[in-house]
Amino acid sequence: MNVIAVSLVAYTAAATILTITPGLDTALVVRTATTEGARRALWAGLGVATGCLVWTAVVAAGFGALLVASRLAYTVLRWAGAAYLCYVGFRLLRNPRTRMLDEPMPGKRGGSAFARGALTNLLNPKVGVFYVSFLPQFIPNDAPIAAFTLLLGAIHALLGVLWFVCLIAATRPLVGLLRQPGVVKTLDRITGGIFVAFGARLAVSR
Repeated sequence: MNVIAVSLVAYTAAATILTITPGLDTALVVRTATTEGARRALWAGLGVATGCLVWTAVVAAGFGALLVASRLAYTVLRWAGAAYLCYVGFRLLRNPRTRMLDEPMPGKRGGSAFARGALTNLLNPKVGVFYVSFLPQFIPNDAPIAAFTLLLGAIHALLGVLWFVCLIAATRPLVGLLRQPGVVKTLDRITGGIFVAFGARLAVSR
């Protein structure tokens, strides 16, 4: 097995573990699946994956290092991300839903779920810093850096989508339970609390 193949296998194994580790993206997709339906949850997952691809492109272009080198750039994006997460979280805490949506409501099509997933990822500078520090460890010395970085990011995004599909499918047997207003309201409040916690953590991070 050549060096590139070894790097890809090692990276895929590491990225798989990171993907299935519960976090903000998982909470977003599960909450969307249980309260708004599988279709919109898939859109949210695709938004998260798109955010990963955008961060990968930024890192591949060399701009990701700016977040490491510039305190101002990191601080601005960090506060924007924290504000967005806290805003979404407080909305869920203040106005939790009481029913699950099987179909998108007028004006609430998949695009909004996609944007929610993408913004949750894009406004978190830790993702960019993580990619800057994590991806280079799996780039062989003789490989083209930009192209290989994009490949690694695409693998991570694909793993994320596959994981989200599994999560969405796992919610289907529980649809009857998840239709109960009290359960939906509780899930919204739990997810809102998670968003606020992540937003606060991001705000005080360095």
